[in-house]
Amino acid sequence: MCEANAYVIKNGEEEIYLESVDILKPEGNQIYLRNIFGEQKVFKGKIKEMSLLNHKIILEEDR
Repeated sequence: MCEANAYVIKNGEEEIYLESVDILKPEGNQIYLRNIFGEQKVFKGKIKEMSLLNHKIILEEDR
């Protein structure tokens, strides 16, 4: 399996945003995410870091 979990940094801690993400599309200042279960979310911010080896996506909110 190649999906990853997406996290948002809140108060210096990683908080799960969406599990088992298989589609991630940057669209301007937003990021469209969809997981293997069909759940979809749009995040307002940017990708801070991705670790494909650890299946982890870190998102950062716009300020």
